Amino acid sequence: MARIIIIDDERSIRNTMKDILEYEKHEVAVACDGKEALQLIEEKSFDMAFCDIKMPVMDGMEVLERIKEINPDLAVIMLSGHGTIDTAVEAIKKGAFDFIQKPPDINRIMITIRNAMDRTALVHETRQLKKKVGMKYQMVGNSTAINKVKDMIDKVAPTDARVMIMGPNGSGKEVVARWLHEKSNRSQMPFVEVNCAAIPSELIESELFGHEKGAFTSAIKQRIGKFEQAHGGTLFLDEIGDMSLSAQAKVLRALQENKITRVGSDKDISVDVRIITATNKDLRTEIDAKNFREDLYHRLSVIIIQVPSLNSRVEDIPDLASFFIEMACNEQGIAVKQISPEAIAALQKINWTGNIREFRNVMERLVILCGPRITEKDVDAYVFPLM
Repeated sequence: MARIIIIDDERSIRNTMKDILEYEKHEVAVACDGKEALQLIEEKSFDMAFCDIKMPVMDGMEVLERIKEINPDLAVIMLSGHGTIDTAVEAIKKGAFDFIQKPPDINRIMITIRNAMDRTALVHETRQLKKKVGMKYQMVGNSTAINKVKDMIDKVAPTDARVMIMGPNGSGKEVVARWLHEKSNRSQMPFVEVNCAAIPSELIESELFGHEKGAFTSAIKQRIGKFEQAHGGTLFLDEIGDMSLSAQAKVLRALQENKITRVGSDKDISVDVRIITATNKDLRTEIDAKNFREDLYHRLSVIIIQVPSLNSRVEDIPDLASFFIEMACNEQGIAVKQISPEAIAALQKINWTGNIREFRNVMERLVILCGPRITEKDVDAYVFPLM
């Protein structure tokens, strides 16, 4: 069932559409002009509006513009007895969902309502997903160590400088990379992530640069590599210290020339990407051991951001605990649980070898296993469960 408002100065049109839509179990309101309609839309929530173009007091196009200012998500279907292609195009440009000529066909109206409801549901679902993704990549805490990282991000993000993010496993290097992208001038373009440690060395070149059909035995079709996918945006090379030397050489060429070559091709392809890398390894040691190219290291490390371990920012644990408890409770669909000061103190004494990743898992475990209030006894019982 949809909540619909019909805006038309013709009483017969208003009443006929209202009767039909109410018969189909929709909730319907009517307005004889734009002024009355806008007042109703400000007072009540509607899923869609049917709006005549030619009306006294206020033209339908002006009503459309005002509706979009009040509620951008409201699907507006324009009605006209003298419709032209130019009028329809103008309406769509101004944000109308659809354009229907009078007298309106009932089947067309029903199809439009269904499509509008599907679109609205998709918009709401997308917004919820973005909210979840946004929560996942929050940078929580106000310790000196994490504030230093935030300040560095604010300074570096608007530039195209290459950034190398260093820090122990689970400390939040990906979060830093995401924030660098979101606060950059490339934020509306792709953010493409590659875990160099998870891809076999013989496949890393194909993953990064793509390949042509027939380039090797299993290359049954052309593949677009991550560099091309990230064109105009950001390419995040996670665990860069695990990349093979042969792939390192090709990455170095791509950085020098802003060009890549797919495996099995001799054609250069221009790419415009910002490179952000991350590693938990000491690359200086890797360079001495001949496992990492020194010239590539200098190309990638224009800016170095050191992400602190959780043990070095225990003052952030109260904020982190509240954040992850709320996240876990939302995911489980339960009321947000409280945590006692004694439990927080106990968490601050633990050696978090797995850093933020381990801490988040522990908080989710406590949410699932504990009562409405997480206590010090719960921490003792569940942080290190017996195997």
